[in-house]
Amino acid sequence: MNKVPMTKRGETLLRDELADLKGNQRPTVIQAIADAREHGDLKENAEYHAAREQQSFIEGRIKEIEAKLSTAQVIDITTLPNNGKVVFGTTVKLLDMDSDEEITYQIVGDDEADLKAHRISFGSPVARALIGKLVGDEVGVQTPKGVREYEILEVTYV
Repeated sequence: MNKVPMTKRGETLLRDELADLKGNQRPTVIQAIADAREHGDLKENAEYHAAREQQSFIEGRIKEIEAKLSTAQVIDITTLPNNGKVVFGTTVKLLDMDSDEEITYQIVGDDEADLKAHRISFGSPVARALIGKLVGDEVGVQTPKGVREYEILEVTYV
């Protein structure tokens, strides 16, 4: 089975969601199904059907999270020596050499990626171009509008 990289933060978020699903949402929907059954005819009981649909969603999400956690290779970036090299989990400050704008990204797993929060997947073109590079290196990234040039200004292991 292939291991999928995940940050410590990503693992914590998934474990918290799993605990909520099992400890809060699952019991609530089970009670809602029981209450709806008490109202009689299940064929025309909208509350019952909605609760069953919610239960199906919750059980599916529990299985999905458990599968992700079972294949996760959790990487705690804070335990690695900071040698200025871009690796999975690092936060990288870049200078866009075309626009002179600075941008910061954290390289994370697929499930954790959120461009608005400046977290990019390790499989993205930008991350693939950055991984293995050092502070001061210049990197070209192929985009639909052509090659974008970046300089690595800072690499932090947080």
